[in-house]
Amino acid sequence: MLAALFLLLLPSFLLVHSLETTTTAFNDDVLGLIVFKAGLSDPHSRLASWSEEDNSACGWVGVVCDPATNRVSHLLLDGFSLSGHIGRSLVRLQFLRVLQLSRNNFSGVITPPLFQIPSLQMIDLSENNLSGLIPAELFQRCAPLKAISLANNLLTGPIPQSLSSCANLESLNFSSNRLSGRLTSGLWSPMTSLQLLDLSDNMLAGEIPREIESLSSLRVINLSRNSLSGWLPEGIGNCLLLESINFGENYLLGGLPPSMRKLGSCRYLDVSGNLLTGAFPDWIGEMRSLELIDVSDNNLSGRIPSSVANLQSLKQVNLSNNQFVGSLPDAFGGCGNLKVLDIGHNWFSGNVPWWIFKLSLESLSVAANRYSGSISVPASPVQSHATLRLLDLSSNALTGDIPPAIGNFRVLQALNLSRNSLVGSIPAGVAGLNTTCILDMSHNLLSGNIPAEIGRALSLRELRLESNLLAGAIPPAIGNCSALTFLFLGRNNLTGPLPVKIASIANLEHVDLSFNNLSGRLPKELGNLSHLATFNVSFNHLQGELPVGGFFNAIPPSSVIGNPSLCGSLVNHTCPAVHPKPLVLNPNSSASNHGPLSPNLRHKRIVLSISSIVAIAAAMSIALGVVAISILNMHARSSTAARAAAFPVFSGGGGDDNFSPSCSHDAEANYGKLVMFTGEAEFVAGAQGLLNKDCELGRGGFGVVYRTVVQGGGRSVVIKKLHSTSLVKCGEAFEKEVRALGRIRHPNLVVLEGYYWTPSLQLLINEYIAGGSLYKHLHDKECGGLTWQERFKIVVGTAKGLACLHGQSVIHYNIKSSNVLIDERSGEPKLGDFGLARGLGLDGDRCILSSKVQSALGYMAPELACQTVKITEKCDVYGFGVLILEVVTGKRPVEYMEDDVVVVCDTVREALEEGRLEGCVDEELKGMCPMEEAVPMVKLGLVCASQVPSSRPDMEEVVRILELIRCPPAPAERQRQGREEAAAAAAAVPRMDE
Repeated sequence: MLAALFLLLLPSFLLVHSLETTTTAFNDDVLGLIVFKAGLSDPHSRLASWSEEDNSACGWVGVVCDPATNRVSHLLLDGFSLSGHIGRSLVRLQFLRVLQLSRNNFSGVITPPLFQIPSLQMIDLSENNLSGLIPAELFQRCAPLKAISLANNLLTGPIPQSLSSCANLESLNFSSNRLSGRLTSGLWSPMTSLQLLDLSDNMLAGEIPREIESLSSLRVINLSRNSLSGWLPEGIGNCLLLESINFGENYLLGGLPPSMRKLGSCRYLDVSGNLLTGAFPDWIGEMRSLELIDVSDNNLSGRIPSSVANLQSLKQVNLSNNQFVGSLPDAFGGCGNLKVLDIGHNWFSGNVPWWIFKLSLESLSVAANRYSGSISVPASPVQSHATLRLLDLSSNALTGDIPPAIGNFRVLQALNLSRNSLVGSIPAGVAGLNTTCILDMSHNLLSGNIPAEIGRALSLRELRLESNLLAGAIPPAIGNCSALTFLFLGRNNLTGPLPVKIASIANLEHVDLSFNNLSGRLPKELGNLSHLATFNVSFNHLQGELPVGGFFNAIPPSSVIGNPSLCGSLVNHTCPAVHPKPLVLNPNSSASNHGPLSPNLRHKRIVLSISSIVAIAAAMSIALGVVAISILNMHARSSTAARAAAFPVFSGGGGDDNFSPSCSHDAEANYGKLVMFTGEAEFVAGAQGLLNKDCELGRGGFGVVYRTVVQGGGRSVVIKKLHSTSLVKCGEAFEKEVRALGRIRHPNLVVLEGYYWTPSLQLLINEYIAGGSLYKHLHDKECGGLTWQERFKIVVGTAKGLACLHGQSVIHYNIKSSNVLIDERSGEPKLGDFGLARGLGLDGDRCILSSKVQSALGYMAPELACQTVKITEKCDVYGFGVLILEVVTGKRPVEYMEDDVVVVCDTVREALEEGRLEGCVDEELKGMCPMEEAVPMVKLGLVCASQVPSSRPDMEEVVRILELIRCPPAPAERQRQGREEAAAAAAAVPRMDE
């Protein structure tokens, strides 16, 4: 009976047990997700449907259940803007197969149990803020996993060896993190099913493991933007299913492995930004599926093989920044699907290929090659007329006119024809392209007027026409270009006033109209341009008051120099006051009640108006003043000559900052005033004892330099006898300036220890530096050469010293290698002879400045050639730029050959444009000089030596750049920054004569 009852109740018991188990399971899913939600921030309430009152999570947003088991199988929260930590509660989802949490703001470390859910096959935590190391235990039980993505986070450290346990992985993406270390061997061979491997944009180093060549299922490999070295994998062609290869931006050597020819399915090949050498292989034509080839920024050479004509699927080709020669094969023109072609910065020569304009190209760059001849653009409709968006033919040797047919490119957005020898006028159709954003025709020989059709280019953001022969007025229609941000028209022959409509271009940021013949007044409306950052109208014929407001309240003086008729406080030229019209008595009116004036009296009344009387009185006062001053000067000269007949004995005298000497010479004793800033000192009596010709060290632009010994301590000092004594009329101004210089202290500046002054003799007392000048170390073979480290140290130290001077509003004026002294013990440079132009009262004196120019030949900034120039810190920056080039090249700034004169700035700039900058480095440094430091330093020198003062950086900025060059960050970051700076320098250096 009991047995029968048991059998009767057994099905009901099993049903209840099953329901209890299912309910518990449902509660596990609900509980795990509710706890997960509780630790999150959900700003958009995307998880509002998640309620702890529910018995099942299957109806919640982002939750997918398996219909067979009603258990959560997919958690899809991609892009929900969630933040917080990914807690352990998700481990309760024991039937979870897909976990998608990408594109959120999750932070903290990765929880290892999360990867050990037994049914988990795919996990995507990409594009979050996860940080820390990848734990080794993360992959201890990962056999079911087929796809892992931790891309775009902040993960650090090495890739753990335990990853090899994930033998069934098909997709692995750790890109865009901060992972470091090597790609260790033994890690990859178990992953026989791996199809996608993406470790790009990290800090991985070392060689690429050979075992990657055995991953026969591999379809995509991306190891770009790391610090990998060694050779490209020789057997990479064994991965026959490869469709995409990206090894770009590493330090890989050698050429393209021949085994690649077997990759008939490969569509994407990027090995750019490495150190590859050799020729472009002829077998490349066997990779018939290729759609993209990027071998840019390497050292590949030779000619391009005609076999590329076999690549009918090609869409993008980038061969730029190599050493390819010859011309592109005409067979290239058969690649009918080609959209992007960049062959810039090579040594291609001949005529620009005729067939390039017949393709349906969207982007074409042949910049910085050796192409010559004219530009041949078909006038009849061709495919590129409707597709070409970028055309860059800059920095070649192209001649002839600009073809009007370029105006047929209806969607052209960027046109760069700069740095050629193009002549003729600017075609109206080219100027009026209404889709163009960048129009650059600078540095040519273009003539004629700027077409008024430029006003139709409504999309134009950058207009660069500087350094041509353009004439006429700036068309007012240019004011219609409302999107314009860059307007560079400098170094032409433009005339007339600046159109008022330019002030209506609200987005203007940078304007250069310098070195033209513009006249008239600057529109006052320019002061309303809120985005204006630079505005250079120097060296024109502008007049009147500068605009007020915005940028013009702090415009650098260098931006307006060379306009003698401009007025205002900025140019130290007071604007003429507007006076009321002077009162003149009416000759026809009665002066009194005594009747009309006689004709003679009426005439006198007209002549002797109030204004006439004032003018006559002023003239008489000036004349009397001139006579009086002349008499006083004659008397002063005679007394000075009598008092200065003998040179006194020097005795020590401490410096007193409150001392204020008088300009009166009557009370002056026959003995001069000696002031020492660094304690007392005694010198040998008599001029011949102190300034002995046998102790002469040299002669400079400001005086003769002697070495002498302080009595007692035996310490050497340097005495500079100034020979501009006729300019120093009063000791007060001289002593005030020299005392200010004496207070300046910096490890890279020569210490001014004291001074001596009488009206007939001025001496400066400096510390003695025993190591000799930089000039002797560079150019005197008997002094021995300098290593690269020593040269770098000298450049940085000199920059710091000069930055210190500029920070205290002191202009050096006389930057040159002979004024940079090397400390014998520390090797530190010390900059001397600073501030003498101001200290001697020479600031702005053109006669004296011109007499000093020869002492700094080659270092002189070009703006100093203008007679009305005001010396600024940017003159020092120019000289420092030349000094950099002198240090790196070992060449003097100006060298006289047998039948030629070589200017180092021009030589280096030409080498840069021709892509042979490394050849400029001093022969003594070859093999010992790291080019990753030398090349950026040379480019910095060229930027400092820019023709336009406003284009030169400040010295504090120069110091920061030098320290960045010398102290690079971590490898991957260094590569990114280096390439960004190289691109910026390449864009900036060609415009250094703006």
